[in-house]
Amino acid sequence: MKTHYQALFEPLTLPNGVVFNNRFVLSPMTTNSSTQDGHITEQDLRYAQRRAHAAPLQVTGAAYIEPYGQLFEYGFSITDDSCIPGLKKLATAMKKNGNKAILQLTHAGRFSNQAILNYGQVYGPSAMSLNSPIQHDVLAMSLDKITSITHQYAEATSRAIQAGFDGVEVSAAQRLLIQTFFSTFSNQRTDQYGNQSLDNRARIGLEILAAVQKVIDKEAPPQFILGYRATPEETRGSDVGYTIDEFNEHLDWVLDTANIQYLAIASWGRQIYRNKVRSDGKHTGKYVNAVVHDYLDGRIPVIASGGINSPESALDALQHADMVGMSSPFVTEPDFVLKLQEDRPEDIDLHVTIDDIDELAIPYAAFKDIVKMMDYGEGLKKETRDELRKLETNYD
Repeated sequence: MKTHYQALFEPLTLPNGVVFNNRFVLSPMTTNSSTQDGHITEQDLRYAQRRAHAAPLQVTGAAYIEPYGQLFEYGFSITDDSCIPGLKKLATAMKKNGNKAILQLTHAGRFSNQAILNYGQVYGPSAMSLNSPIQHDVLAMSLDKITSITHQYAEATSRAIQAGFDGVEVSAAQRLLIQTFFSTFSNQRTDQYGNQSLDNRARIGLEILAAVQKVIDKEAPPQFILGYRATPEETRGSDVGYTIDEFNEHLDWVLDTANIQYLAIASWGRQIYRNKVRSDGKHTGKYVNAVVHDYLDGRIPVIASGGINSPESALDALQHADMVGMSSPFVTEPDFVLKLQEDRPEDIDLHVTIDDIDELAIPYAAFKDIVKMMDYGEGLKKETRDELRKLETNYD
């Protein structure tokens, strides 16, 4: 191991005592290769097995907790017990090299693209009428619906435990349901979940975490991992949905509510790990990750992600984080970490051609609608994204 990269291979211990032998994380990536009703396929399993050695902490793509929370047409479901057998196979495939397999639990809320297409309407904090991808209504969630969603997160946690996952991750990032309640852009409610106070905007997320933690306490084995993924600041030009100071204050409540083992920072755009604070205040212009990492002060590890696609960018990201998450690079280079550990960084190759699909166990029909999201982050070069884009034509 070259000392230049040694920091990436230092062990890390979670607050619950789980030890990782390096600082890499396989971040969520939805290959869009499950069945249309959300069940795991053999191609899902082959993809996971090929990457089982890629990182010691591995997080699945988004598992939707109810049909109205479905983001991708061929994403996978954790909506009922019929999903457990397939998820059990997925957990086994991910863990075969001794890695920790984490199931990400999500509800896409008003951005549930597939629910829009299926039902012509979705749920969110507040009522809206929108025109993309088709004309549809956003229904303001009733108090009963909020309670129902909280129960669904709890039930999904129980299924993840039954399936043998080592943990679950609750995502409050990237315009998913929980974040839209926290955002003054999306949340125009006037009740106890409304935008009149930070307490109100954080309420649904805290209630979900409390419900998930209750299930973990009752059903999970020792050292079960509860992760939290979130976006620390929301701005649109000069307008602010929430500030990084508000986010940090809410983190205190999150840690008081649940036994969180890590925070993964996620957002949209390029080189997210280098984002700077845009809202006015004492942190303006500082690195977002640095402000959050300093605020947490070692209470839980921070995972940086977004635009980390080389050994040098991984080192750069680690300056203001404890672990580095990659998703797109592990699609085309599952051996990224292995090659770096063996002092072969020059052999890391993020390009892929259609001829490489079988060796890399990339599903023959994969990444429908996903490559457009890869285009935002540019984690892979355009010619590689265009090769993956060709797989969309293999869907019936």
